[in-house]
Amino acid sequence: MQANTGLETLLDLNGYTIDQEGGYWIKVEAWRVPVTADIPHGIRYSLTLHEPYGKRILGYDNSHAIKPPKKFKFVGQRLPYDHKHRHVADKGVPYEFKDANQLLADFFKEVDRVIKEAMK
Repeated sequence: MQANTGLETLLDLNGYTIDQEGGYWIKVEAWRVPVTADIPHGIRYSLTLHEPYGKRILGYDNSHAIKPPKKFKFVGQRLPYDHKHRHVADKGVPYEFKDANQLLADFFKEVDRVIKEAMK
């Protein structure tokens, strides 16, 4: 039941912009999609934190597969779609999606850390 509550919360936040301290803000996009091998949980999502001038500085999403570093060969392997961008220039690192509750908890914990660090 808790996972369904988290899922409904995530879906209810779709389209919201949430103001944070210091002029930072969060944008939430989340909606149901057909279950596929790339999106086995059936949810497309993008949770992003933006600095006061609008640049994304943190993001959790599953909009595309992330590419491994060029020095590794992953021929024939399925690349993960769930990932996070830890800073402005980050191309993404895998994120293990467990459920919507965990996604929201992980994202907001990271938001708090990033804002606290930025405001030092």
